Amino acid sequence: MKKLTALFLLCVSLASVAAIEGVQFSSPQQEKDYHALTQELRCPQCQNNNIADSNATIAVDMRHKVLELLQAGKSKQDVVNFMVERYGHFVTYDPPLTTGTIALWLIPALFVIFGLRLLFRRHTQPVEVTKPIESHLSDEQKQRLQRLLQEKKE
Repeated sequence: MKKLTALFLLCVSLASVAAIEGVQFSSPQQEKDYHALTQELRCPQCQNNNIADSNATIAVDMRHKVLELLQAGKSKQDVVNFMVERYGHFVTYDPPLTTGTIALWLIPALFVIFGLRLLFRRHTQPVEVTKPIESHLSDEQKQRLQRLLQEKKE
C-alpha cells in the first residue's frame, strides 16, 4: 500500500512541474489584447487549435511574437497583418474571399455537377443497335448458332 501511495504522489508531483508560460504585461489592455489574439490566431502545425491551446514549437514562437509586437506598441490589427504576411491567411479562422478561396469551393462543386451530368446522361441515351449480331458471323458460325439454340429448346 505504501508503494502505491508513493507512486501516486510521484505522479501528482510530476504534473505540478509542467512548464507554465509566465508572461508580464505592461497594462490590463495589453493582457486583454494578447489573450484575444492568441485565441483568434490558428496554429499552422496543429491546424485545428489556436496558438493559445497549442504546445507546438511554432505556436510558442507565435505567442512570443504576439507579445513582442504588443509591447512594441502595435495594434491588434497590426499583429494579425504581421502573422498573415508571415504565415499566410491560414492563421486566421476567417480568411478573406479571394480568387484562391473561391476556386477551393467551386472546383469540387463543378466536379460533382459534371459527374452527375455524365451519370444521368449515360442512362438516358438510347442504346443504338446498327446491325444484328448475326450479320457479323460467317455462314458456318450462323449454322452452329442455330444448332445450339435448337438443342437448348429441346
